[in-house]
Amino acid sequence: MYIAKSMKMQGLFASLLASLSALAGLMLADRAMATEAAASAAVAPAAPASPVSADYLIGPGDTLEIFVWRNPDLTIAVPVRPDGKISTPLVEDMVAVGKTPTGLARDIEKALAVYVKSPQVNVIVTLPASVFSQIKVIGQVLHPQALPYRDGMTVLDAVLAVGGLGQFAAGNRAHVVRNENGKEQEIKVKLNALVNDGDMRQNLPLRPGDVLVVPETRF
Repeated sequence: MYIAKSMKMQGLFASLLASLSALAGLMLADRAMATEAAASAAVAPAAPASPVSADYLIGPGDTLEIFVWRNPDLTIAVPVRPDGKISTPLVEDMVAVGKTPTGLARDIEKALAVYVKSPQVNVIVTLPASVFSQIKVIGQVLHPQALPYRDGMTVLDAVLAVGGLGQFAAGNRAHVVRNENGKEQEIKVKLNALVNDGDMRQNLPLRPGDVLVVPETRF
């Protein structure tokens, strides 16, 4: 009977050792996975914040940062050429114009898949400079000009950037000309109420390609 109890205790002890060994193996595996994940994160390039919105359309003259995760040799800053194309390592003459940053990233991933296993690409517009990205301010302002668009830009931002309203500006008859799905529309904005009275309801958000028109006062 004593021998049977001893054998039973030995069996329980062996089972406990096996469980502890399995637990230690799992802990080591988890630690290895965490280490690998940290190493991958260290290799992955950090993408800067984009000055444009997600639906921004890339145009000639823009500067793009192409980030390829785990492939720093393929990460590069490129300009969009006048022909609307870009060239990156392993991908030549990719059409970029008219695409969103996300759309271009997916196209680059498809091209890189021939050379890289499961590529992950992020495209950032670091310097929007194309005609597509400009806000034009014309009419009775101090310095009529085209302004580079940035995400969150408003009518007040544009007015301040051109030096304010001119002496003969009919600010309350101003309007924004916008191309919406191929159709041109006019959006009225009362600039006098905005600039002089602080009516922030008139501080409309702008979109790339908008034209702010400030007419002259009628005498």
